[in-house]
Amino acid sequence: MSGVTQGALVLANGEVFEGEIIGAVPSDGVAAGEVVFNTATTGYQEIVTDPSYAGQIITFTQPHVGNYGVTRLDNEAGRPFARGIVVRELARRHSNWRAEDSLAASLQRWGVPGIAGIDTRRLTRVLRDTGAMAGAFGSAPVAVLRERANREPGTSGVDLVGVVTTDKAYQVGSGRFDVVAYDFGIKSTILSCLSAIATVRVVPASTSADEVLAMKPNGVFLSNGPGDPEMVSEAPDNIRRIIDAGVPLFGICLGHQLLSRTMGARTYKLPFGHHGANHPVRNLASGTVEITSQNHNFCVDTSAIEGLIEVTHINLNDETNEGIRVRDARAFGVQYHPEAGPGPHDSRYLFARFAELMDAR
Repeated sequence: MSGVTQGALVLANGEVFEGEIIGAVPSDGVAAGEVVFNTATTGYQEIVTDPSYAGQIITFTQPHVGNYGVTRLDNEAGRPFARGIVVRELARRHSNWRAEDSLAASLQRWGVPGIAGIDTRRLTRVLRDTGAMAGAFGSAPVAVLRERANREPGTSGVDLVGVVTTDKAYQVGSGRFDVVAYDFGIKSTILSCLSAIATVRVVPASTSADEVLAMKPNGVFLSNGPGDPEMVSEAPDNIRRIIDAGVPLFGICLGHQLLSRTMGARTYKLPFGHHGANHPVRNLASGTVEITSQNHNFCVDTSAIEGLIEVTHINLNDETNEGIRVRDARAFGVQYHPEAGPGPHDSRYLFARFAELMDAR
């Protein structure tokens, strides 16, 4: 077919997947990153624009991607930070009354490269069996792609928050509470949920506890974000000082991991992470099961801090930690994404719980 550029995806273990190049063209013709897979059936725009995917190449297990087009209202950030996307089939035509453009055109506008025609079922099996790993794709020779994949550092031991955080503070919403939100890679849908209850001042990840407390907030929010929580080294000290000041605190995803590390927990990397909109999580207090949206490669080991926290949620797929509450403090966090951008709304009650903590104070 004319106009089609043949390419390949090469994993660090040597596996080769042939396909066709789509989206933007990288400056040197090669896109490299940590290859992960996402099991959501819809919400590809929110997934691609989620800052938590910085440093990663997203494989969609849903075989048809782009069917309903793209609208600016569904962007989760000003621009995507993902290194690229991998799909089985990119829709040639989109159809939806909200659509303003196609996904193919949007990838070019965003500067996000991609590769289509890949056997994503086989690729997903490889990643499930061996774990998320570095990869590279493009139209370059396989030997060049393999060399780039082998040079890619992945996300362990890398500070990616500095890539995605805001340069300067800004304000959104006009609710009755005043909330300061640390931007470790915050999503627009999270800000929408917070704005329903508060005036939100979003601050850079490096903002000190002194600066935050000087704003006299009713609550502090720790956002989602990409990469290794151990590399966000200044956060635990700031979080500890905010907790000690008695300010209610709520963390999501990376924010949950940083809260847990503040209490002395260890974080570790999952084999292939949790990426999707269909993960079952049990609320241990109520016994109910929430279907949740998730996007993280790292997880919390709470064994060392059992006396300091209460485990509130667990993942029913692998029994990993999904939530904690700090004893004798107004602080809690969840590993999943209650804002559900994309995903089900089972967990949006957590924003109301945050409001209740601020009311009680």
